[in-house]
Amino acid sequence: MSQSPHMSLVSPLAASVNKNESDKNSNRTARESIGKIVCVGRNYAAHARELGNDVPTSPILFMKPASSIVSVGNDIVRPDPTRYGDTHYEAELCIQLSADLSNATIEQAQQAIGRVTLGLDLTLRDLQSQLKDKGQPWERAKCFDGACVLANWIDPQAFGDFSQVQYQLTINDELKQDGDSGLMLFPVYELLAEISHAFSLQAGDVIMTGTPSGVGVLQAGDRLRLKLGEHEWQAQVQ
Repeated sequence: MSQSPHMSLVSPLAASVNKNESDKNSNRTARESIGKIVCVGRNYAAHARELGNDVPTSPILFMKPASSIVSVGNDIVRPDPTRYGDTHYEAELCIQLSADLSNATIEQAQQAIGRVTLGLDLTLRDLQSQLKDKGQPWERAKCFDGACVLANWIDPQAFGDFSQVQYQLTINDELKQDGDSGLMLFPVYELLAEISHAFSLQAGDVIMTGTPSGVGVLQAGDRLRLKLGEHEWQAQVQ
């Protein structure tokens, strides 16, 4: 029996609607229990240098709202490049806390780590540069919807003391970022404790610990693969 021409149009439309609903649900799930996202700038000396920035002597901190989170399983949607310029990728080791931290010791920070994964800190680099040049805050370049891409959470026990965690970002089968937590200027436990002395952290908060060198522009159609230990995730850029 031949298919109705109307059915040939309805089926793809229904599939598209179902996918959109699935994406919304997975993004909603990814945001659950997360209060704030604390990001660390220039935690790798090579990354600071590749952007022409000074290597910091104390952690550079900024935040993203939970509303910026999307699941890595969905397509990555860039803000309109004709309006906002290039979107850069920054792959990062991400920590979620299972306990509150305030003026914490190293030992307390260690005990507060609940889960770990990889994430992408997406940045509107052209817009960020313009805002910096004007001496203005640059949340517009870091906090847009979809600016924080998170993979699935993993038990942290497999990563020991986080001193030698390797992770990678591959785009279109080409290695772009090769991360090693051993090269962090501010190691994970010390970093969490330091942040807790600047402001209180709460259970559920996520810390993006900084990106290694190799950041660059996302293009429509790019195929991304994130790898952390034995775990891998894939994503496509719109």
